[in-house]
Amino acid sequence: MNDFFKQHGAFSWSELLVDDVDSAISFYTEVIGWEIEEMEMPQGIYYILKSDGEPVGGIMKKPDGIEQIPDYWGTYITVNDVDETLVKAEAAGGKAVYPPMDVPGVGRMCAITDRSGAMVSIITYEAKECT
Repeated sequence: MNDFFKQHGAFSWSELLVDDVDSAISFYTEVIGWEIEEMEMPQGIYYILKSDGEPVGGIMKKPDGIEQIPDYWGTYITVNDVDETLVKAEAAGGKAVYPPMDVPGVGRMCAITDRSGAMVSIITYEAKECT
C-alpha cells in the first residue's frame, strides 16, 4: 500500500462482505485477475485481494446477524486517530456501527454512520517498523 492511502482522509481499502466467499473469489479472480492470500482472523478467514503482489482489498464472509443484508462492497477512509474521529462523528450526529477494534498487523478500525445512516469504515494503520 503506497503512502497516499495512509494519508488522513484518503479512501484506502475496499472490502466485499458476502454469503458465498468461494463464489466471490472465483468471480473476481476470473474477471479482474486478483490473487488471493488467506489471513486467519478471530471471525474466520479473511481473503486479501492482491494485484501484482500488492494488497488492494479484501473479501470476507458476512458476520452473523447481517445475513438478510445483500452482499456489499464497503470502503475504509484513513484517519489519524480512529477514537478521536469517532468522537467527532458522534458529536456531528453519526454513530458507531461497532466499537473501535485493533487488528494486529493492520491497525485500529471501526464502522460509523453519518447523519443520514450511510455507513463507512475508518482506519488508522499501524506504523511499520524498519528493520
